[in-house]
Amino acid sequence: MTVGVWVLGDQLWTEQAALQPCADRPSATPVILIESLQHVRHRPYHQQKLVLVWSAMRHFAEELRQAEWPVTYVTAEDFEAPLRQWIRNQGITDLRIMQPADRPFAQFIQSLELPCNLTIVPNNHFLWSIDDFRQWAKGRKNLLMEYFYREGRQRFNVLMAGKHPIGGRWNFDKENRQPLRGNLKPPTPHWFAPDSITQAVIEQVKTGDFATYGQAEPFRWAVTRSQALQVLEHFIEHRLATFGPYQDAMVTDEETMWHALLSPYLNLGLLHPLEVIRSAERAYHENNLALSSVEGFIRQVLGWREYMYGLYHYVDESYFQKNWFQHTQSLPRFFWNASEIEMNCLRQTLSQVERIGYAHHIQRLMILSNFALISGLSPQQVENWFHAAFIDGYDWVMQTNVIGMGLFADGGVVGSKPYASSANYINKMSDYCKQCRYNPTDRTGDTACPFNFFYWDFLDRHRHVLQSQGRMSFILRNLDKFSDTELQAIRQKASDWHQQHL
Repeated sequence: MTVGVWVLGDQLWTEQAALQPCADRPSATPVILIESLQHVRHRPYHQQKLVLVWSAMRHFAEELRQAEWPVTYVTAEDFEAPLRQWIRNQGITDLRIMQPADRPFAQFIQSLELPCNLTIVPNNHFLWSIDDFRQWAKGRKNLLMEYFYREGRQRFNVLMAGKHPIGGRWNFDKENRQPLRGNLKPPTPHWFAPDSITQAVIEQVKTGDFATYGQAEPFRWAVTRSQALQVLEHFIEHRLATFGPYQDAMVTDEETMWHALLSPYLNLGLLHPLEVIRSAERAYHENNLALSSVEGFIRQVLGWREYMYGLYHYVDESYFQKNWFQHTQSLPRFFWNASEIEMNCLRQTLSQVERIGYAHHIQRLMILSNFALISGLSPQQVENWFHAAFIDGYDWVMQTNVIGMGLFADGGVVGSKPYASSANYINKMSDYCKQCRYNPTDRTGDTACPFNFFYWDFLDRHRHVLQSQGRMSFILRNLDKFSDTELQAIRQKASDWHQQHL
């Protein structure tokens, strides 16, 4: 029997579950990696995302060759033809693949008619397996992330003092919501210059016969495990200590603030979540770092990341078409071209995404998703854009994050209330409003901020369904203070805006 391993583009780790059993005989185990042009035509992916994935794949192929694995690397129109040819050429009788993180690709693999046995190996790039999450979720009335996170802390003994959380609390989120104060100067992130392999991929992407989004250069992301480990070390040494207080703040021309920039590497398999968590935990104990910063960061990896992956595989497939508010507005053109929008917060965030394929979690949640929610954009179109535009975006990442967390289109499976707000939040947590032609306090005048009239229009349109969300009742009572004239003016502003931006 000849075992062969197909390494997918987001499984770039020598200890991944399909490679690991063959590590003692690498020269006897053929490996294949495939770049499919057909696959990237599914949506107009960000150019830097394509560069990152393909360059990381090519670098990983070289790493495997150096370790004496016989590697075949193919760029082809599709996956199936080169895979079948390789199986025949190598005499493969058992093809092993680590379980894909994305459901559509897992279904695609199962549909292949291959001339050999197919073995799907459980995915070990996450701390919780799919079955683990199902066991946790079984019989629960709600699936709140906070309870999942607490069990994860106990299960993996992270920031624990025996059976109790260090510091006496599980969550220090209240300490990590500081608004802008003074002239913040975040540390410079750790970037890299493209090598010859990456430069070749950049040219391929720029000249390829497929639709793309954003800019390919300057490309500064890590493309190897060695480089990703350097980013982790740099974050721990220079950014983690002050990560917490201003992790929700947004500053003009500050693309990364104190954020770790590790999600692309975690999602490719270049880093494993447990090593990231242990690095932060070690730094807390050795360097006496603020617990609020360390806990806040660990919660994003051990909490949200693991929770979203588990929930994605737990819900049924109809989840991804959910549209609780029945929002059908088309995605405005400016999501694909930031120069077409005058709102400074959106222009700043979208132009940043165009440049580097990245925005931090509050820009994603309280600028992009918030606007999409209150203006009534189609959840499926918004999710598709997030998937295409972000360098760390995959099906498992964006479905529950956007459909559930960002847009509340699932009616409360992920969140306990919609994350909707007026311009007041943006004005508090950023400097964007100071450089905008719109007034963050105006609802209906000539300089009314669209975040204001859309917010109140959203509450007005959906009051009957939002009443069932207990945490919304206090906010909804504010609608009673509006005159019929002002409410009509708000509705008209919202309608006019959509007509202008179709």
